[in-house]
Amino acid sequence: MLSSTKVAGGLPSDVSMMHDGSSGLIVMITRDHQSFQLEAVIMRVDQFTRQVILPMTVLICGCLANTSAAQSPEYETTTYTYKRAGDLEIQADVLRAADDVVRPVVVWIHGGALILGHREQIDRRVRERLLKDGYAIVSIDYRLAPETRLPEIIEDVEDALAWIRRDGPELFHIAPNRLAVMGGSAGGYLTLMTGYRVHPRPTALVAFWGYGELLGHWYNKPSPHPRHNSRKISKVEADAQAGGPVISDARQRSGDGGIFYNYCRQQGQWPFRVSGWDPDADAALYTPYLPVKNVTAEYPPTLLIHGEEDTDVPHEQSVLMAEQFKQHGVEHRLISLPGGEHGLGGADPKLIDEAYEAAFQFLEHHMQK
Repeated sequence: MLSSTKVAGGLPSDVSMMHDGSSGLIVMITRDHQSFQLEAVIMRVDQFTRQVILPMTVLICGCLANTSAAQSPEYETTTYTYKRAGDLEIQADVLRAADDVVRPVVVWIHGGALILGHREQIDRRVRERLLKDGYAIVSIDYRLAPETRLPEIIEDVEDALAWIRRDGPELFHIAPNRLAVMGGSAGGYLTLMTGYRVHPRPTALVAFWGYGELLGHWYNKPSPHPRHNSRKISKVEADAQAGGPVISDARQRSGDGGIFYNYCRQQGQWPFRVSGWDPDADAALYTPYLPVKNVTAEYPPTLLIHGEEDTDVPHEQSVLMAEQFKQHGVEHRLISLPGGEHGLGGADPKLIDEAYEAAFQFLEHHMQK
């Protein structure tokens, strides 16, 4: 018999886990605290962590410093296996108030270039505000490249949303007809994918510094940016970091996915390494996986947030999506932050606050209809 424990966010404590042997359900209970994001995100100090993850984490925590005394809503976190791929259990965390009230649901998709990351990497500001506003949050894992190719990664996202709609009303009391999707970076890309590959379509989408195409020079040509070139990485070193057993959580990988990612950017090989397709010879194979090529009038209302000085995912990526939305009459908004790097670092903190508030208001407008 499985029991759960109510917890209050914002206070430090140990983490406990319970397991129901009959169903395989794992419940993880944690008391959130100010360093949660650091503990969840920083798995190892490698190049990618120093250059990408850590700046985002510091930014998020810094923006929250003036509200550190406020406690998060009382909620519980439950971990489910939503899919199995061979022996691999692909999991999702459900965060919601510790009650049985039927709630609208926001699906969070983590970033990491489709190579890194895991479901515990939820932007703290997003997590706390969504719970406060009465949403349930489902943060999903998905299989990661290069051990898994792009089509199977997208399949996992599609299967996760199908599972949420099918089983979510009974398992964790959500309203399947009020489902939004949010994500950052690669999670923003996957969020945009759900706008045309998932049916019924989500109620609304919010893509933070995401991208809509994979064939531009920014990804299939060597990167000139220092963030990807702090040191030269050899093919031998890169290949030693990845390519083992199939995983759905970067912490399951024995090697350093950040090194592998930076090698891909140094060589302009990222599209090939995550898909197996040559960007020139096999360009047509990419088309079903390019949101910018698949916008129609039926696409869900979408909010795009992007820093104008992003050297990991160019601001142009969100501009291109906005142009397609305008062309097809899709309700949308693009919020561009001057000086903002990947994750908005370097932008005016007031503008960052306003961008996040716009995201929450956008959800409120569409999800409460």
